[in-house]
Amino acid sequence: MALPRIAIALGDPSGIGPEIALKTALDARVRAVCRPLLVGDRTALETHAKAIGLHPDMLACESADKAAWKDGTVSLLQRHHYKPGEFAFGQVGAIHGRASLDAAKAAVEAAMSGAVEAVIAAPQTEKSIALAGVHFDGYPTFVARCTGTDPNDAYLMICFGETRIVHTTLHIGLRRALDLITRERVHHAIASAHTALRRLGVSQSPRIAVSGLNPHAGEDRLFGDEDQDVIAPAIADAKKDGITAEGPFGCDIMFGRKGYDAFVVMYHDQGHIAAKLLAPYRTAGLTIGTPILFSSVAHGSAHDIAGQDKADHNAMVEAIQRLAGVGRA
Repeated sequence: MALPRIAIALGDPSGIGPEIALKTALDARVRAVCRPLLVGDRTALETHAKAIGLHPDMLACESADKAAWKDGTVSLLQRHHYKPGEFAFGQVGAIHGRASLDAAKAAVEAAMSGAVEAVIAAPQTEKSIALAGVHFDGYPTFVARCTGTDPNDAYLMICFGETRIVHTTLHIGLRRALDLITRERVHHAIASAHTALRRLGVSQSPRIAVSGLNPHAGEDRLFGDEDQDVIAPAIADAKKDGITAEGPFGCDIMFGRKGYDAFVVMYHDQGHIAAKLLAPYRTAGLTIGTPILFSSVAHGSAHDIAGQDKADHNAMVEAIQRLAGVGRA
C-alpha cells in the first residue's frame, strides 16, 4: 500500500514555518510513514534552506495532482507570494499574512480534491493576517469556511502524546465565549470529540471528561450556575446519544484524572495553559468536525529565531505521525 500523502503548508514565511516544514519533510521518521508535500512560496523556502545550511533538491509543481515523490527530493506545491527581493525574515506584515493563509487554503483544496489525504500547517502570525485585512480567528473556523462547513461545527483538538483536549470556544474574548457556552454547543463539542476519537482509531467507545466553567465546577452553585444549568445537561444529552461523557469537573483537577481518551474544556486558556505546561514543544492542533484531516502546531511563528536553525520541528513530526496513522487506516 502506498504511503499517505500529507500536505505541509509553510505558515508565516517570515517566521520559523518554512524551516520546521522543510526539516519535517526531510526527517526520516516522516518519510517512513507518508509522502510529504510542502505548500508555499519557493523563494521563501529556499531562503530559509540556505540560512540553515540545507540544500534540498526540490520537485516543484503548480497543481497538487501533478506532485511527484522521488528518493532524495522534496516535493513542493508552488505558490507565488514574493517578488525578487521582497521576502525578509522576522517581520510582521500583510504580505506574510496573505502568504500563510493562501498556502493553507491551497493545501485544504488539495485534500478536498483527493490529491492528499491530510494537511498540516506551520504557525501563522495573527497580526500579519489582520494587517492583510482578513478576518481570522483560528484554523478550525478557517478550515470550516474553506470546506463549506458551518464554522460553529468546527472545533480544535490539541494533541500531545496520549492527551487530547477539545475546546468548546477558541479565539474570542472571554465575555463573548461565555455567551457561546450553551447547552447545545457543549453537547456538540462532546459529540465531535467522540466522532474524532473513533475516526482517529483511538477507541470505538471513547471515554470523555468534560470540564466545568466556574471554579471547582461551580461547587454546587456557590460559584455560579452554568455548570449545573448548562454543562451538566449537555453531558446528559451526550449520554443519551450513547457517548461516555463524565463531568463537569473542576479544570484544576480534571487533567490529573486517568482513563480518559479526551478532555473537553470550555474556553481557550483552560486547554492551552495545560497543554503548554505539560508539552511546550510537542503540542499540535487537530481541527475536528470538518470533512478533511487538518492539523497545526500549537506554538508560534517565533520571528526572533527565524533563519537561525534554532527551531524545533518535533511537534510537527508527531502531528504527521498521528495523521499518517489515520491515512493508512
